Amino acid sequence: MSGITMAQSTIAADLDSYENAMWFTTSFLVALSFMSPLTGKLATIFSPRSMVLVSSLLFAIGCLVTSQAQSFAVFILGRVITGLGGGGTMVLAFILVLELTTKRNRGLFIGITNAGFTTGVSLGAVISGGLIGTVGWRPLFWAQAPACLVAGCAIFFSIPSTMSSPTHAKGKELSLSTKLKQIDYLGAFFLSATVILFLFGLSGKIQPIPLASSLGSLVIFVLVEKYVAIDPIIPLTVLQNRGALLSCVSQLGLSKYIVLPLIDKVAARWTVLFYSPMTALAVFGFNPAASGSILIPTNLGFGLGGLLVGAHILQAFHIRRSGSFWGSSIICFALFGVSLFALSVSSTKETPFALYVVIVFLNGLFTGGALNYTLAHLLHLTLPETHYVATSLLGTFRGFAGSFGSAIGGGIFARTLRESLEAGLKDLDGTDRLGKDREELIRKLIGSPLLVYNGGLTEAETEVAVRGYSGALRVLLQAAVVLTFAVLVLQAGTGWKGPGEKVRDEEEETSE
Repeated sequence: MSGITMAQSTIAADLDSYENAMWFTTSFLVALSFMSPLTGKLATIFSPRSMVLVSSLLFAIGCLVTSQAQSFAVFILGRVITGLGGGGTMVLAFILVLELTTKRNRGLFIGITNAGFTTGVSLGAVISGGLIGTVGWRPLFWAQAPACLVAGCAIFFSIPSTMSSPTHAKGKELSLSTKLKQIDYLGAFFLSATVILFLFGLSGKIQPIPLASSLGSLVIFVLVEKYVAIDPIIPLTVLQNRGALLSCVSQLGLSKYIVLPLIDKVAARWTVLFYSPMTALAVFGFNPAASGSILIPTNLGFGLGGLLVGAHILQAFHIRRSGSFWGSSIICFALFGVSLFALSVSSTKETPFALYVVIVFLNGLFTGGALNYTLAHLLHLTLPETHYVATSLLGTFRGFAGSFGSAIGGGIFARTLRESLEAGLKDLDGTDRLGKDREELIRKLIGSPLLVYNGGLTEAETEVAVRGYSGALRVLLQAAVVLTFAVLVLQAGTGWKGPGEKVRDEEEETSE
C-alpha cells in the first residue's frame, strides 16, 4: 500500500504511464474491496485455515506478475491479483483473532493485529524509498512472493487442525463438491459487480452510467439474498442491522483517503498514508527514503492507539462492562477530524517539520483508537453467529475507503494540481496558452512528485510546482475534514444497544 507511493515515479517513467499512475494503487484496492466480503463467507464453508493458503498464494502470484510487467496492462493485472490476496489476508487476520482469542482479551489482540498492519505500511514506504534508487522497482515486488508463501504456510500449520468451519462443527465432514454447491454464486456475482461498477464510476471523472448500473446491481443483489439464496453471502440479519450497516459506512472515512461524496475516517486516514510521503517529496524536498520515513510517526501512533484501546477494551470486559463503545468511537472520530484540519494548514514549506511529524503522529493515534473501538462496537451490535460476515463486511468498507481515496481523492488531487500548475506556468511564461513542452512537464509532474526537486526544473518552476502540490494537498485534506464530521453523525446513529438488550427492551414493553 505505501511502498507503491515511493516507487510510483520510477514505475510511471519505466512504463510511460504518468497519466495513469493513480491506477497503480486503485487497482489493488478495488480488488481488495471485491475480495473482502467473499472471504468472510468462504471462511465459513472451507474454514479460515484453508483460506489462508489461498490468500497467500494469490498474493505471491500477483507480486510475481507485477514484477515482470513490461506494460501498464500487465502491471495492473498483477496488482489486481495481489489485491485479491490482500483482501483475503486482511479479513482472515481479524477472523483468526475472533476465533483464537476470548472476548476478554479480544480487544488487545485486535490492537496487536492493527499494530502489525501499520508496521508493514511504515516499512513498505521506508524500504521502497531506500532501495528504489539502487535495486530498481521490480525486486521490490518479487521479493515479497517467497516471504508471503512462507508466512502463509507458517500460519496454516500453526492453526489447530481442530479449528474448522461452522459446517464442520456440526459433526459433518462435507465433500469438496458439496462445499462448492453451498456458495451463493449469483449473490457473489452481483455483489462483485456492485463493488467494481461503483468504484469504477467514481474513478477520475464521475461516470453516471457505471454508477447507475452499480445501484441496479445492488438492488438485484439484495433481492437474490432475500428470495433466492439458500445460504446468503451476507445474511439478512446483518443487512437489516442498522448499527452494523452504519458502522461499516462510517469506516469509509476512518482510513486515509479522501472522497468527495462519501468519506469515512478510514478514507481520510488513507489520505494521510498516501499523501504524507508525497508532501515530504514535493513540498519539503526530501529524498525518497526520508519521505517514506514520514509514515513511521503516523503508523507508530496508529499502532500505539490500537494497543492502548485494546488494553482499555480488555479492562472493560474484565470488569464485565457492556461491550458498547459508542461514546469512545465518537470521541476518536472528532479528534481525528481535528488532526486532519491541523494537517491541512501545516502542509506547507514554511511549517517546521518537527511540528508536522507531531501532527501526523496524533492523526495515527486517533485513527488506531477509532478503528479498534468501532470494531469492538460492531461485534457488540451483531449476533455471534454473524461475526465472521460482519467482520468481512467491515473489512470491505475499509477497503472501499482505500479505493475511494485513490480513485476519487486521486482524481480531486490531480485536477486541483493540474489547474494550479497550469495557472502558475502561464503566469511564469506571461501567456494565456501553454506550449507542448509545458503540457508534457505538467503531465510528468502530476505522475511523479520526485521531479519537483529532482527533475532539472528552474528555481521559478520548482516554486510553481511546490505551490501546486501544497495547494492540492490542502484542498484534499480540508474536504476530508468536512466529510469526516459528516460521517461522525453516521457513527453516532449506530446506537449503543446490542441484540440482547433490544430483545429485553421489547419483552419489557410487551409485559407492560
